[in-house]
Amino acid sequence: MKQAATQTVLPYVIGVMSGTSLDGVDAALVQFPPAAPPRLVHAHHQPYPQTLRQAVLAVCQGQAVTLAAVGALDVQLARAYAGAVQALLQQAGVQAGQVQVLGAHGQTVHHQPGGAERFSMQLGDPNTLAVATGITVVADFRRRDMALGGQGAPLAPGFHDQVLRHADRARVVLNGGGIANVSLLLPGQPCRGWDTGPANILLDAWAQQHLGQPFDADGAWAASGQVQAALLQALLADPYFAQQPPKSTGRERFGAGWLQQRLADHGQSLAPADVQRTLLELSVETVAQPVAAAAAGGDLMVCGGAARNGYLLQRLAQRLPGWQVAPTDAWGVPAQWMEAMAFAYFAHCTLAGVAASVPTVTGASRACVLGGVYCA
Repeated sequence: MKQAATQTVLPYVIGVMSGTSLDGVDAALVQFPPAAPPRLVHAHHQPYPQTLRQAVLAVCQGQAVTLAAVGALDVQLARAYAGAVQALLQQAGVQAGQVQVLGAHGQTVHHQPGGAERFSMQLGDPNTLAVATGITVVADFRRRDMALGGQGAPLAPGFHDQVLRHADRARVVLNGGGIANVSLLLPGQPCRGWDTGPANILLDAWAQQHLGQPFDADGAWAASGQVQAALLQALLADPYFAQQPPKSTGRERFGAGWLQQRLADHGQSLAPADVQRTLLELSVETVAQPVAAAAAGGDLMVCGGAARNGYLLQRLAQRLPGWQVAPTDAWGVPAQWMEAMAFAYFAHCTLAGVAASVPTVTGASRACVLGGVYCA
């Protein structure tokens, strides 16, 4: 009698991401079939409580804070991540014991890729997270790359290269969160990528200040304004934009204070909608310039919050007529969950001992296994 073939049950992997925009926690439940694209099983977004968001923002903005407050915030963030993971598992009908590993990026509160003491600091204690969920955690993804001379960021291009590269067609992935980064996936060339500059970090802050809304829905408010050419040139004059990769940045450089200083230097009162429109054009221009230089045409695949900004996508398509501009959903990877899936992938690689960093992106001396392992 012939026996039925045994079906391999793939383990689950979870990725947890909270980005520069500080809106909350993205959690993705993923499976990694051999020789096949990752499979997103379920995903969940859990907003930060306002008190937690304000506490994180205070640290990110460099306000005076005690070590006791930082330590407490480290644990509070881990509990928030654990809550998001538990909600994800409940919704998916999956038990914690079925999850092989949990990749937790943590909340970046300071990223300093230059100078003699280069470091990147994320809060969200992985020990607390591992114990609270009962799942082995991989965390602290950036600092080994930095110890090897790299920027420690962006890391997402390594995942983009695995899931979105095409053998014959130029592709660029725009990951538009608080800070935007691009991944250049050109046929026959190694992956390259870098942070292009501010995206939602300034657009959201300006909308919150003038609309009382968390963000400019679909870019409609920006679309109602006019580009202020002199202000745009003043923004583009920041030396970061002319700096050659590898490079990465964050709220430390491009926070609300950066904009306020340039508005003050600009010396005139501008309509808030015009400022929003100009900020959107800043994001468009800092992305479009390197994309146009990379190739005459191809696919510009957008993920992160930028994928939900219809006016931003429209402006990118107008600025780059040879490129097909669309959210990554059009190529089979959900734009909203790309980064959470990426850190599931990195954790999966870490357990397997696979070096998942990309030195051609970060500038590190060699590729390395990312992160440390924290047992439940």
